[in-house]
Amino acid sequence: MITIKIGGSVVDDLDASTIPDIKKIAESEGLVIVHGGGKEVTRVCGQLGKEPKFVTSPSGIRSRYTDMETAEIFTMVMSGRINKSIVLMLQQHGINAVGISGVDARTIEADRKKKLLIVNEKGRKQAIDGGYTGKIRKINSGFLQSLLGQGYVPVISPIAISEESEFLNVDGDRAAAYVAASIKSDRVLFVTDVDGFLKDGRLVPEMTLAEAREERPKTGPGMEKKILASIEALEMGVGEALIANGQRENPISSAISHKNCTVISNE
Repeated sequence: MITIKIGGSVVDDLDASTIPDIKKIAESEGLVIVHGGGKEVTRVCGQLGKEPKFVTSPSGIRSRYTDMETAEIFTMVMSGRINKSIVLMLQQHGINAVGISGVDARTIEADRKKKLLIVNEKGRKQAIDGGYTGKIRKINSGFLQSLLGQGYVPVISPIAISEESEFLNVDGDRAAAYVAASIKSDRVLFVTDVDGFLKDGRLVPEMTLAEAREERPKTGPGMEKKILASIEALEMGVGEALIANGQRENPISSAISHKNCTVISNE
């Protein structure tokens, strides 16, 4: 079993071999897809005259600040346009995909962050209202297993549901880590637009969990989240985390074979 996270920005630029590759893997071992789409959300926010706001945590993690209006736009774009575009693309290739959000069947439950500690423009720590950002608490693994058991490929948008039944924005990479752990995936694969974790411009083909923890604070925002999610997945029992380029030929099976990617493992 494999859980695949596909970044929203790479969906349109996937190599032509990717979908047949996904089909082959789905038929042989089963898979779940979690997708992103932050750039598309930002674009639609601009079209609607809603200025996106980003905040940085004291540990250096940069993330979108989600007020109620942004949460609604996020849900519309992620669970609508992007999710259904991916499902349609898979269906066109004979993959019986079903698109859901984390809200459906309470697939992703999260706790709403009441306060966020951020670093403001002056470099000082500041507590602000948490908005509609969630910390993942629980995955409905039974529901996902039932879909997999019937031969479906679940495609999940990272919109979570709170205890008070509110829409919450959760990070797609970290959602993939939690999904992978909950359904006992052997591996989690982050499909992005670079070959993997690059250090001094060179691909790092292998990292241990300890090395990943050490490198994480030194990486840029996009890759930092993938390293963090990889660490979390391994800590929750997933066998290995892979970071690979979706613009290469057969990116899924190549990554599973440890070719042209970064492999993070407990060893």
